[in-house]
Amino acid sequence: GGSVKTGKMPEGEKTRQSKQAEQQQKEGQQEGLIEFYSSYQELFQFFCSNTTIHGAIRLVCSKRNKMKTAFWAVLFVLTFSIMYWQFGILYREYFSYPVNLNLNLNSDRLTFPAVTLCTLNPYRYSAIRNKLDELDRITHQTLLDLYDYNMSLPRSEWSTESSQKRSTRSLLHHIQRHPLRRQKRDNLVNLPENSPSVDKNDWKIGFVLCSENNKDCFHQAYSSGVDAVREWYSFHYINILAQMPDAKALDESDFENFIYACRFNEATCDKANYTHFHHPLYGNCYTFNDNSSSLWTSSLPGINNGLSLVVRTEQNDFIPLLSTVTGARVMVHDQNEPAFMDDGGFNVRPGIETSISMRKEMTVRLGGSYSDCTEDGSDVPVQNLYSSRYTEQVCIRSCFQLNMVDRCGCAYYFYPLPVRAEYCDYNKHVAWGYCYYKLLAEFKADVLGCFHKCRKPCRMTEYRLSAGYSRWPSAVSEDWVFYMLSQQNKYNITSKRNGVAKVNIFFEEWNYKTNGESPAFTVVTLLSQLGNQWSLWFGSSVLSVMELAELILDFIAITFILAFRWFRSRQKLSPPRPPPNSHNNSAFQDEVSGLSPPHRFTVEAVVTTLPSYNSLGPRGLSKDGEVAHE
Repeated sequence: GGSVKTGKMPEGEKTRQSKQAEQQQKEGQQEGLIEFYSSYQELFQFFCSNTTIHGAIRLVCSKRNKMKTAFWAVLFVLTFSIMYWQFGILYREYFSYPVNLNLNLNSDRLTFPAVTLCTLNPYRYSAIRNKLDELDRITHQTLLDLYDYNMSLPRSEWSTESSQKRSTRSLLHHIQRHPLRRQKRDNLVNLPENSPSVDKNDWKIGFVLCSENNKDCFHQAYSSGVDAVREWYSFHYINILAQMPDAKALDESDFENFIYACRFNEATCDKANYTHFHHPLYGNCYTFNDNSSSLWTSSLPGINNGLSLVVRTEQNDFIPLLSTVTGARVMVHDQNEPAFMDDGGFNVRPGIETSISMRKEMTVRLGGSYSDCTEDGSDVPVQNLYSSRYTEQVCIRSCFQLNMVDRCGCAYYFYPLPVRAEYCDYNKHVAWGYCYYKLLAEFKADVLGCFHKCRKPCRMTEYRLSAGYSRWPSAVSEDWVFYMLSQQNKYNITSKRNGVAKVNIFFEEWNYKTNGESPAFTVVTLLSQLGNQWSLWFGSSVLSVMELAELILDFIAITFILAFRWFRSRQKLSPPRPPPNSHNNSAFQDEVSGLSPPHRFTVEAVVTTLPSYNSLGPRGLSKDGEVAHE
């Protein structure tokens, strides 16, 4: 039999192959452009060994001591938790948008504000004098029945008897629908009227208001009889005013008969310096320095460089049930703002010189996320009914008036008239008083939402006032003062002391205060605070934060890679499903599976050197060309 002849590999070839294997191994060990760790343990071990975050290296250095490893791991997690708790506090403070209040003092020549002065004397205008006389007569009888008080009535110079009867019948019908009456207090309702324990002071007085079908009525009661009579009289007085088709019929301005002297900055005022309007309760009102084309400017602070007025305070031909005070009412406000005399006005006493010093104060608020202020009211869901710029009081009154028109079908006489609306008059709107007082209660309780809808303006100008009083004219000078007034202004008042008053309005100083707002927590402040907390708890920098971000990204990448490998391995291990029409080869598969695996064996190959080209000649030939025989 033949035999296999084996040989050994030359040394040179072995050396060459071993170098190639080492080179391939080194190439496999070199880092690629993108490389991921093979396990989470390798990832965290590399991070803790190379990060600049303090304390992380202790997790690797103490890995042979499990107690130290656990201690540093708990400490590391606890420190991270405290730091991010502090981060949460900082973020909450930042997104609360706090502000710093800045106070600035400015010094400059100041524009003089607008000044509104009212007579406090609701006038008996000729257009409505007849109806007012009838209302007074009915009121006289009502007070006589309730209180046994015989009220004196003003003399009517022109009302005829026939016109009085017609007016009385129409007005009496509505007054009987809204009568003024007394009512027991809540704790005395069950007692009879003639009970000795019921005193006159135990009664409340008010008037009854009913719905249109008279199914629902309530008693508008007042603890003071004076307030009840004035409110009841004012209710009917407003109805009389609302019946006037043209409001100009009430315009009976008498500037010279009310204002005897007017001077500003040592110069005399004229008609170009004021505007006139009528107020239902305060009578004729005059606004000075409201013309934006020629505004007054104070040259110097002090009483001699402001507005000085001498006004008549005698109540002649007045309505005593509407006005219970004497004097004048003054209000200081900014230009292009309506004068709400109920809110910011104050009364001037007769026979007194009132000196009012002013200090200007501006407020500038931050809008946007820092506050809910509005720049010009265009973003407020309430229509501005006034011909002026936006203010909070303008918005609130407009909101109430719009709700009044929507709910009651008519507008309240004290506020501007909306488009395609008419003022409330019980000749046309029988139950408007019932609707008004119900709506007023909802308005005060903010059920209508007007106080939430109307926001403060971002820029406001206010005037802080302080007043001083002195007797005017003095006892030694009143004779010649009143004589001069009688010669120049036909001053013929019998009660001289209560007939005139003087008002001085001026700037106390040129300095004015500006209250501003600035962000208290900006992005720069937030980053600085976050850096302080990070340095406190870990003593690291921004690059350390990037290392932590890299750790998170690597963790996510390894998770995806391991999940993908697990999914691929599951696909390889699952047997392929046979086609539906394939033959059943289970017997063959069983037979194959029953075979033992093949035995492994080793073949040693002998590699010999190939013969040279000259030795490949014909077998048996010698060098001399002879045949060699064995």
